[in-house]
Amino acid sequence: MSLNRPYADVGELPEILPLFPLSGAILLPRGELPLNVFEPRYLAMVDDAIASARLIGMIQPLPGDETAVDATQLYDIGCAGRLTRLAETGDGRYLVTLTGVARFRVLDELKVRTPYRQCRVSYNEFSEDLLMGAGADAVDRDSMVSMLRNFAECSKLEVDWASIDAAPTETLVNALAMMCPFGANDKQALVEAIDLKTRAETLVALAKLDLAQRNAGRPQWH
Repeated sequence: MSLNRPYADVGELPEILPLFPLSGAILLPRGELPLNVFEPRYLAMVDDAIASARLIGMIQPLPGDETAVDATQLYDIGCAGRLTRLAETGDGRYLVTLTGVARFRVLDELKVRTPYRQCRVSYNEFSEDLLMGAGADAVDRDSMVSMLRNFAECSKLEVDWASIDAAPTETLVNALAMMCPFGANDKQALVEAIDLKTRAETLVALAKLDLAQRNAGRPQWH
């Protein structure tokens, strides 16, 4: 079932979002995040989202005890995703895809009776997230792709480079940011990057740092 719909203005987005805290999993505008939903609280969240705005807030918990989902503190910034694909399995799970709409800042967490967490959010500082391709012309695409090819090879990441080469720059930057196996803090830096150029530069810097750390750990032969 396809559930896609564009938004023209952040004023159309709901002030209150259900939250899906998940460490290491980030969502960015127009990126696609597949999720295997099986916990009862999140099955209920998907049901409620389908019945309302079809939006879910992806956000990372702060590093710590990430098993205590109700008590864990969250980062301030996440990304709202629209449920664009939904399939039910025979064993009670949902296979869903969230498509990134716009980032948000958490204003406060609500006391709710739902089994999942909800927050009051603001999208105002991320209004450009709704503009497809905003800032793409400022990205040094060739340099980024060259660096990330080296990173993917060293990390043994399977990347469909034919699709990457054909993708628009925004799609390329955000897809690579979402898939690269960085830690939660580094992933959050990619979410919080002020614009696409900064995100691309951050992505390259993180890849370079990762490669440098790996090379430093290799035995030196003389």
